[in-house]
Amino acid sequence: MAELRTIKVFDTTLRDGEQSPGNSMNIDEKLRVAKQLQKLNVDVIEAGFPIASEGDFEAVKRVAQSIKGPEIAGLCRANDKDIDRAWEALKYAGEKGRIHTFIATSDIHMKHKLKMSPAKVLEAAVKAVRRASSYTPNVEFSCEDAVRTNLKFLAEVVEAVIDAGATTVNIPDTVGYTIPFEYFNIISHLKQNVPNIEKAVISVHCHNDLGLSVANSIAAIQAGAGQVECTINGIGERAGNCSLEEFVMAIRTRHDILPFRTNVATEQIVPASRLLSTITGISVQPNKAIVGANAFAHESGIHQHGVLMEKSTYEIMTPESIGLKTNILVLGKHSGRHAFKKRLTELGYEFSDDDLNKAFERFKALADLKKEVYDEDLDAIVADEVMRSAEKFKLSHITVTCGSFAVATATVQMEIDGTSVRTAELGDGPVDATLKAIKKLSKSKARLMQYNVGSITGGTDAQGEVTVRVSEGDQTVVGRGSSTDIIEASAKAYINALNRLHFKSERLHESL
Repeated sequence: MAELRTIKVFDTTLRDGEQSPGNSMNIDEKLRVAKQLQKLNVDVIEAGFPIASEGDFEAVKRVAQSIKGPEIAGLCRANDKDIDRAWEALKYAGEKGRIHTFIATSDIHMKHKLKMSPAKVLEAAVKAVRRASSYTPNVEFSCEDAVRTNLKFLAEVVEAVIDAGATTVNIPDTVGYTIPFEYFNIISHLKQNVPNIEKAVISVHCHNDLGLSVANSIAAIQAGAGQVECTINGIGERAGNCSLEEFVMAIRTRHDILPFRTNVATEQIVPASRLLSTITGISVQPNKAIVGANAFAHESGIHQHGVLMEKSTYEIMTPESIGLKTNILVLGKHSGRHAFKKRLTELGYEFSDDDLNKAFERFKALADLKKEVYDEDLDAIVADEVMRSAEKFKLSHITVTCGSFAVATATVQMEIDGTSVRTAELGDGPVDATLKAIKKLSKSKARLMQYNVGSITGGTDAQGEVTVRVSEGDQTVVGRGSSTDIIEASAKAYINALNRLHFKSERLHESL
């Protein structure tokens, strides 16, 4: 077998991934994801866009101060103010801090968005890299919309920014437009026509608008790229980014034709996927590659027979290789605090003593209701209890009356900014009445766009999981709640969405 070339994994879940609708995270949530990315052993964590808001700046700063191992990157436009602000946050990472600056290079972007000539764009790119290089030698430059850029001009820009000090040059498929053989040819062209290309690492950043982000990323490393930019669960703008788990496991599984490796600790993939879903409230679809609920499920009799005889007949990788335990039953009502804390730590969660106490109380209450407590139940406990500490709206209790010949009535008590309020509403059913009462108490003008109910685990004692999509103005968020009582889960999901709307509104206000 040929010697395996190491590909750097640049994770942008906290920057590009967080920009997609419903994926906004607060500072503490970003830090929790960053700590899991540290366990995943990615090479670079892009922690945010420091100039975007005070919240983004503080998040990048906290990550730079707290995370050891991976490099910490911050995105900035090609201007002095952005670059200075980025380094102000990144400096705490020392030599691990990476300034990532960019400007668009395609004709369509230069003409309609930037309204700049190619010469002016080239000048701005070089100036930005020089400015960034005055702070750190760890500078990445991106040619936004590179795949729709004139190849001669693209090569000219890449050569110039490397001369100016860029040690990584990113050739992004910003709009998910390219296909594998074309992308291979673009990277090959740069390798052959940029005289100083060996002085920098070629990076690629692929979007999934045509469903080709992983395939394009693989084509790029085959042509000589040395870094791939990706996200957990493939989240990101529009149709998302190259999925980290899919890319990493593709090259790990196919060493026979792909002579590459990464430094990723693949056993941390499932914990990372679950943590992100818990924080954002957006679950992956069951048939999602690698981390979907059905990825290692076999229903066909022929498949079941084959797997029982020899797993490799229908499984090209083991569940254990991505951190999926064969037996996911972990705790019950007789389990103690030490075992509970140990399992949560294994799942990627870290808590203060107060937060751990809240989670443990909820666990004991759930264990009294359920015979079996699964990892997915623990994820839901964390989502419902631990992350509620700083929220504007909190649910106190609900009382619902309903029946075949009765009008559904819900009495809801909440805390809003620490003040207890209560009301009752009628509705077409118990969920409708409950959400009406919450909306009345919160004085929200938000519209419920989508309401989905699912079961976290099997059995009639399973926790129900409710996901809602709520819109107000031009803001859309996803809320998630869980409980063995589906009405309570619905209330929690709706309140979670209202809190996310409030957080986004505050963040927007900060940036103005």
